[in-house]
Amino acid sequence: MKQNPYRLTILACYLCIFSQAIVVNLVPILFIPLKEQFGFSFEQLGVLVLINFVTQVTFDLLFSNAIDKYGFRRFILATPILTVTGFIIFALSPLLFENPYIGFVIGTIIFSGSGGLSELLVSPIINAIPSDAKASAMSLLHSFYAWGQVAVVILTTLLLLFFGKGSWQIIMLGWMILPVINFFLFLKAPLAPPVPEEKRLGMKDLILKPFFIVAVLIMLFGGASEIGISQWSSAFMEKGLELPKAVGDILGMSLFALFLGAGRALYGVYGHKCRVHNVMLVGAAAAFICYITVALCDVKIISLLACGICGIAVSLLWPGTLVVASEKYPLAGAWMFAILAAGGDIGGSLGPWLMGKVADCGPQIASFINSASFTAEQIGLKASMLVGAIFPLACFFCLIAAKKLHVK
Repeated sequence: MKQNPYRLTILACYLCIFSQAIVVNLVPILFIPLKEQFGFSFEQLGVLVLINFVTQVTFDLLFSNAIDKYGFRRFILATPILTVTGFIIFALSPLLFENPYIGFVIGTIIFSGSGGLSELLVSPIINAIPSDAKASAMSLLHSFYAWGQVAVVILTTLLLLFFGKGSWQIIMLGWMILPVINFFLFLKAPLAPPVPEEKRLGMKDLILKPFFIVAVLIMLFGGASEIGISQWSSAFMEKGLELPKAVGDILGMSLFALFLGAGRALYGVYGHKCRVHNVMLVGAAAAFICYITVALCDVKIISLLACGICGIAVSLLWPGTLVVASEKYPLAGAWMFAILAAGGDIGGSLGPWLMGKVADCGPQIASFINSASFTAEQIGLKASMLVGAIFPLACFFCLIAAKKLHVK
């Protein structure tokens, strides 16, 4: 059997998106340790998530044309360098800055740049590899984001449990080993060329087409649906349900990520047997129900299960949109992936930020509810999950519109 010449490339892309999951999900696991050590508000912590995704959007939009012009290599090599640099600055902020929050912001901007380049590059790199099963390859690629999320949640939570919340700096520095390995893999990996300029569809050819606009909206609301519950489930399980942090993280966040990866992997294997639009519609509706259940159900095990099941519900909203768009517009360049990724990142930034803003309003909401059963902090976190339910609901209606437009 002839060996795939792009085997190393595929492995490097898997590790790259695995590392992107670390960039996105590591800091939210540290929310409570950072809050307790430095006295940050939930809104300040939410702003770090906002900065993360705004930076990714900026990189998506700034570098798409350059990637089409100069190729993938130099930009994909920059991603692990940015990750390592940002992690070092973030971890050493209490030593480098009188106000550590300034260092956290700077470090977040730098390592978030690597996340932006990763999502801008790995999808078109995989899409450029000659294959008859691009949809399966794309879905399998994005499943590694979920496996990265599972790994970072479980390992980081266990390390915090065994070594204490004060060990967060050493833990962050330890995660740098993966991007370092990724750098050397991409040094040797063969990369297929991007779509030639003479054949490439320009932005003006698609940017105002109704289907493409709706696809961007699906990415926006899908990103908010996925990242919202992913980023806030740790704090919600610990403070909202009063579960031990290790239990909340491992049975909440990691269960969510496990189902997220399972959904993407299953589609990668069996996706040819079902219509992706229908699967995404069912997923958006199920995610809405899961958000409501997490917010309103007082039975802890049911809330935990709803958080996990939400992972498989939202699993195809992001990669499914990329698959459909790349099939409909196969000659679009990296800019198409950039615009779609920017839509997902905008949702992934505004969603968690809005949920954090609502969570901080717990005392005001509690004054209206006057409940003796929950603290103001718990009420705020429950209200934030209710607000988060808006995202999959909006995604559901956008998917209905996309289904109608796709057949035209």
